[in-house]
Formats: sequence, C-alpha cells, structure tokens
Amino acid sequence: MIAAESANWWQNAVLLTAFAGVSGVVWLITRRPEGNRTILFVVAFAALCQVPGLTTAPITSTDAYRYVWDGRVQLSGSSPYSHVPLDDGLAQLRDPLLFPGLSPTDRSGVVGPPRVPHDSAAVTALSTDDPRTKINRPRVPTIYPPVAQAYFTAVALLTPWSAGTEGLQLAAALLAVVLTALLAVELRRRGRDPRWAAMWGWSPIVTLEAGSAAHVDVLAALLIVAAVLAAARRKPVVAGLLLGAAASVKLLPLLLLPAFTTRRLRTPLVAVGTFIASYIPHLLVAGTLVVGFLPGYLTQEGFSDGSSRSAILALVLPPEARQLAAGILAVGLALLAIRRHGREPIAVTCCWLYGAALLITTPTYPWYGLPLIALAVLAGQLEWLVVPAAAYLSYASFGHEHQPGLFYLTAAVIVAATITLRHRLTAGPQFDVPAEALRH
Repeated sequence: MIAAESANWWQNAVLLTAFAGVSGVVWLITRRPEGNRTILFVVAFAALCQVPGLTTAPITSTDAYRYVWDGRVQLSGSSPYSHVPLDDGLAQLRDPLLFPGLSPTDRSGVVGPPRVPHDSAAVTALSTDDPRTKINRPRVPTIYPPVAQAYFTAVALLTPWSAGTEGLQLAAALLAVVLTALLAVELRRRGRDPRWAAMWGWSPIVTLEAGSAAHVDVLAALLIVAAVLAAARRKPVVAGLLLGAAASVKLLPLLLLPAFTTRRLRTPLVAVGTFIASYIPHLLVAGTLVVGFLPGYLTQEGFSDGSSRSAILALVLPPEARQLAAGILAVGLALLAIRRHGREPIAVTCCWLYGAALLITTPTYPWYGLPLIALAVLAGQLEWLVVPAAAYLSYASFGHEHQPGLFYLTAAVIVAATITLRHRLTAGPQFDVPAEALRH
C-alpha cells in the first residue's frame, strides 16, 4: 500500500542518489587492501545504517500495521484469514495507535467471515482504506502466508501494544544486519572481498524497507540466501526446507524452484512439501478461507487480466496479449534455469531468474526487490541492482501509463548490456564457485 509520503518524487530522487553514493563508497573501499577487521566494520556500519529508520514510523507503506494486527489476532486465538481488521468480533484487540478513530466499544458494522468478490471493481471498492484505522485494506483478510504469520506472532509476543510497529522495525533491522554478516562471511570463504556485502547492508533501499518500513521481504531474502548456500554445500533437504519457508513468507521464492531442480528433485519436492505443510494448521482452523486476500490481490493488481502488470510488455502489447507473452517468457526462463544447472553457480541462476521475473511482472512495490539485492551481491552480478532502483522510480510514477514500463525497460537494457560486455571482455570461468560443486 502506497503511503502519502512516497508520492513526492524528490524523496525517491534522494534515495536513488544515496544508493549511487553508497555504491561509489563501496567501490572505493574495495580497491584498498583488506584488513583483519573488514567483516566487523561492514556489519557494524550496516547496523548503524538501520538506526535512522528505527526513529520514525514506516515511511514507504502501511504494511507494518497489518503485520502488527495479524500477530495480535493470532495471539488472541483467532485467525487473520477468518477475520478482517474492522470485524467487530475482534473489537477488543483495537488500540488508539492502530485504530485512531475506532475504539473497542465502537461498532464498525463489519461482522462475520470475510468474502472476497471476483469482480475487479468490487474488489477495488472492498479494499479501500478506512480513515478510522492505519491498517491498509481493513475490510479484507490477510494475504501473508504461514511462516510470515509465525514471524508476526513471535514479534507481537515480545512487543507491547504501545510500541506499535517498533518491534517489527527492530526485528527487520536485525535480520538485515544478520544477512550482511552472512554475505560478508560467505564472500570471504569464496575468496572474494567481503566488503562487497556493504552493497546490501549499507544500501539505502535496505535501510528504508527494513528498519523503517519493516517489510517481511527481508526475512524472505535471508531464507533465500540460506537456501542457496545450503544447495551449494550439497545439502538438498536443508535447501528445500529453507526455500519452502521463504515461499511461505512471500510467494515469489517459488519462482526459484527451477534453479534448484536436479534429476533427483529432492530440493524442489522438499520445498513444495514444506510450503504446503505450513498451511495445514491454518487450514484446520480457517478452512478454505486460508487463501486470504490472495485472489483479490491478483485481481486488483492486474495479474488476472494483464491490465496493470508487465509494464515493459505493455509498451508494445495490448492487455489481452500480455498474459500469454509473460507466461511464455516465464516458461522459457524456467527451462533455461533447469538447463543451466551445474553449468554456473546456483547463486547466479537464482539471481538472473529472480531479476528476470521482476522485469516481466514489473511490480510497483520496490520492497519486492530486496531478495534480488542480496542475490546480486552473493552472485557478484551487481548490474541487477538497477532493477530495485527502477522499482522506486515506478513507485513514484504510480498512475502514469508508460513511465513504469520505461523505467523497467531502461533497467533491462542496462542489465543486458552489462552481461554482454562481461562475456566479451572475459574468458574462462566467470564466477568464484566451481560448477562441479553444484551438480548434486
């Protein structure tokens, strides 16, 4: 959900300028001899970068308020799939911070289990915000999968109501710092300069979407990186468990299944099994309501008819043709990822596969790109960082017909040109992990 503050273009310009500045600083420090305290320095400064975001309420979106609510509902013994935030049946869970215009004794008039319509106009009307609460889409159930729900509940257990989103902001900041440390250690193990981990840990995008906005995508990024590392160490079952858990935080990691596909299929099967198993407890409680707002989200966001997604394709194709084109591209990328298994490090495959998926779907929510930043650093494919940057420009131009497509197209051209130039200028193995280590 777009916050009012994000509508000002200059804030996005400042963010992108800061991102470019951090990139320049990292480039400068990685040209100097590496010291014994490199990792500690990178991690400590990453922690410092998270501090400004912790001092204010979420800036880029109101998603964190929904996280708080979902955790609170589960602690009460109810299900966020079976109840909407305005439901009078949960009135006792309201507080002035989440519901500034609705007290526990007030009636909203909303009762009973949620019903999400299929008609696009009806979905849009139902999912409008309400000035009585800071929770976005308060008339629809949650969309977040079970592992995300477990995370919300754990944080809610440790966070007093008066703290609002602060617990989630702190948790997201800590996850960002932990991932910085994991990337730095792994880069050193591979013989690369660990200071490149600063491209994640010091990134203004990570600062804004972790410590400030508390987006759960930072947890998905950590789990994806851990899954990639487990696969590289020939631990297919562990990789599957981690990838399945990541998909149960945000659904997008399911797109990485082809990168983990081998003849034995252990990792994909374990990942899918983990994802399905995570829903079983909620299925027993909520029944078919466990799908939450996902169908409505797909309709509202244009996935059902291609009307407002695939912004690059929208530059040349009508809405009715975009879905087919996007599907063909997705299948082609999946087959290519399977074919590339064993020929390049799995981190590289996951990086271009995830990045290409974002270029096809062109989401207007820039925090979807957090896992891509981490994968780009791990894989040494830093050209992919322009895709999350393009997402911010698209976010600022929300409502403009062609601008998002042009921003994403520019990012795609930069990525393609950089990859082409790299292949022309270098010979032999491109990456720091032997392909033989990834064939099992």
